[in-house]
Amino acid sequence: MTDIQKLQGIIDGSDNIVFFGGAGVSTESGIPDFRSQDGLYNQKYKFPPESIISHTFFTCRTAEFYEFYRDRMLALDAKPNAAHLYLAALERSGKLKAVVTQNIDGLHQAAGSKNVFELHGSVHRNYCMRCRKFYPASYIKGSSGIPRCDCGGVIKPDVVLYEEGLDGVTVQGALAAISAADTLIVGGTSLVVYPAAGFIDYFRGRHLVVINKTPTPADMRAELVINDGIAKVFSALATL
Repeated sequence: MTDIQKLQGIIDGSDNIVFFGGAGVSTESGIPDFRSQDGLYNQKYKFPPESIISHTFFTCRTAEFYEFYRDRMLALDAKPNAAHLYLAALERSGKLKAVVTQNIDGLHQAAGSKNVFELHGSVHRNYCMRCRKFYPASYIKGSSGIPRCDCGGVIKPDVVLYEEGLDGVTVQGALAAISAADTLIVGGTSLVVYPAAGFIDYFRGRHLVVINKTPTPADMRAELVINDGIAKVFSALATL
């Protein structure tokens, strides 16, 4: 029996599945992991991404923050891949109860998923820091310099920057879903970014599955580990 067949068997025998995903789900839609540092990145930016995507940098160097943000984090033309589409279909079937994601691109919702807990926020929600007026991601993408509201206030993306805490309501919902699941599928994440990576410790169900191109700290605990791309794995499932 292949790993894909084993995974299908686990899914068939489950009634309450939760998917916990990371950057690897989005990279297969062409969205780069902003932590990766290629030659172009090193030539263009004077600071490491972890410094740029921080509350302090946003506050003190807002224009430089937005230069990086527009260039590296606003991939508005990206489309859902096979992983997003499979998970949305699995939710429609009633088996998948929630998606918990560390991504901020909104691709799970674009694919049709309804119950999505966005631990790190979303690029599609942007608010004036003065009057709280909402602005879509397209407004940020089309602006230059520091995007400002009609009232003159600075607009901030509703994404969790370094030095900022996760949204309490989102965290509670995600942990409740994971705690109630009989199967937790972890995909496209190396499980090294905390506190999000610690969320899987709340899982008490029967089947833990890890799908990632590289090893993760959860591999020893998992019933099934598949070292491959998440979109490739879910594409194979869809053909069974």
